[in-house]
Amino acid sequence: VRCAVRRDLPPPHVAMAPLGTGVPALISSPALMSALLAFSFAQSAKVFTHWYSTGKLDWNRIVGSGGMPSSHTALVVGLTTAVGLKDSWDSSLFALCVVFSLVVMYDATGVRLQAGRQAEILNQMILELPTQHPVSDTRPLRDSLGHTPVEVGAGAMVGIVVGWLHYSLWITQWGP
Repeated sequence: VRCAVRRDLPPPHVAMAPLGTGVPALISSPALMSALLAFSFAQSAKVFTHWYSTGKLDWNRIVGSGGMPSSHTALVVGLTTAVGLKDSWDSSLFALCVVFSLVVMYDATGVRLQAGRQAEILNQMILELPTQHPVSDTRPLRDSLGHTPVEVGAGAMVGIVVGWLHYSLWITQWGP
């Protein structure tokens, strides 16, 4: 049996070659850049949403967890949006990203939110201990861990908008 070799197709290693290696390859990924931009926007927005709700400008919110909007949700939804636009809404990669996004959003409103509420209660209990108690001088636990459903929804909207805008600008500049 003879096998015919098609000479009109490039070798597999040429067809699958990445756009670059190292940092240029990372920057050339519209999905990754959409995710990182959505995350950065959401983290920056926390400074202003915190100021709006408390009247205090706290620049530490840029690196803090919890608060409005959920930056982890913005990150995964920005990634999911760009992957859906690039690879199609019925691709396996898009489906994987949707499931990943749902797990992150569930965790933010479930486990992490409950852990934050437990930390609030423990901090209050420690404050009410007598000063002679061995744990009365313990540093307070971080209680801003999770998100309310509204914060997660806002993070999802940030991810969709930033993912769509970035991908649309990417396509108009550099093509698919």
